[in-house]
Amino acid sequence: MADLASTLRSTATIRERCRNILAAAEAGQSRHFTVQRSRLDAAAELVEQVTRRQYPDLRIPYHSRWRHFESAGVDRKGELDALLAGRDAAAQARARIDLTLVSVLLDAGAGPQWRYAEAASGQTFTRSEGLGVASFRGFLQGLFSSDANDPLRVDATVLQRVDEAALAAVFQVSDDNPLVGLAGRATLLRRLGDTLAAQPAAFGPEGRPGGLFDLLTDHGQTNRLPAPRVLQALLDHLNPIWLTGSELEGLPLGDCWQHPSAGGSGPTAGWVPFHKLSQWLTYSLLEPFEWAGITLTDLDGMTGLPEYRNGGLLLDTQVLLPRDPNFAARQHTAADEAIIEWRALTVALVDELAPLVRARLGKTAAEMPLACILEGGTWAAGREIARTLREGGKPPLNITSDGTVF
Repeated sequence: MADLASTLRSTATIRERCRNILAAAEAGQSRHFTVQRSRLDAAAELVEQVTRRQYPDLRIPYHSRWRHFESAGVDRKGELDALLAGRDAAAQARARIDLTLVSVLLDAGAGPQWRYAEAASGQTFTRSEGLGVASFRGFLQGLFSSDANDPLRVDATVLQRVDEAALAAVFQVSDDNPLVGLAGRATLLRRLGDTLAAQPAAFGPEGRPGGLFDLLTDHGQTNRLPAPRVLQALLDHLNPIWLTGSELEGLPLGDCWQHPSAGGSGPTAGWVPFHKLSQWLTYSLLEPFEWAGITLTDLDGMTGLPEYRNGGLLLDTQVLLPRDPNFAARQHTAADEAIIEWRALTVALVDELAPLVRARLGKTAAEMPLACILEGGTWAAGREIARTLREGGKPPLNITSDGTVF
């Protein structure tokens, strides 16, 4: 069982299986997509243009939830830093990890109608930016803490009793302001609370996500940390929260799915893992560790994120052509073979886009790791091209989501 988990929680396996699916598609064996490799350079050109516009000095931060906390140029991190002043580096890191983990788990598709009005800035936000700002404000108000004397934390006691009404209040949900997947988000946070409470050795007696800092740095004794090790810890300790229905020999797999071209050997053959939300969470946790003095290594051990914007970029630039003329109009699920394939092709092709983008920007992999390519980047370019092609910047496909995959 441990071997199965280790194989399917490895980014090396993600890359191997995704590349197998890309090879099959290029060999004409796909029922769903044609790969137009000749369009990759046009996609790289668009990413370059968006990157230079967003970051003219090419000082590109990581693709991270912390970018959403910066929405509209408001220095929310500075606001949090001021509130955390006086705590030591480890305590500050735990608080930032608490915030990051809960905020990322609440970052599923919001839907086109939802809005969040931030009183502090007087501005209104939508989609991921709105979800980020709303969860940030909820955290500062102590809505995830059971200790009135320490509002800047998240603990299992509160998470275990989160319901739709509580989240509706955080996100200003009403009949006129509906948020897609509200029930799924509440359920996910309750499962997180149960999972944290069940592992006091990892998350402390209070069940705080910030316990990851102590777990991964040996209580601050280790100052170097490979990024994939963060992902491994998240998958090893938080896997019970992902109830996608994917299971192998009684082991819940989370964001793993079967595809006939995935390859592999042994019991895991045919399974392609993605762990999209766990990887997005890992990217988002890099800065809280660095701010605490920890050096992150092997950043490119992570993979691209197979979701609407990165994958949408490939569809909208026609690197990927759906064989089904009604593909964009159909309602899909995460378990559909076409969606599994699209996500796998996204991971494999983002790996190929990255060096093309770096060459255009005159950067090396060390200067611009994949975390910066995504931010600069493929995610932003995917959103921008969607805005030019469809009202409201809708992605080029529709996937039913309960907040546990996307």
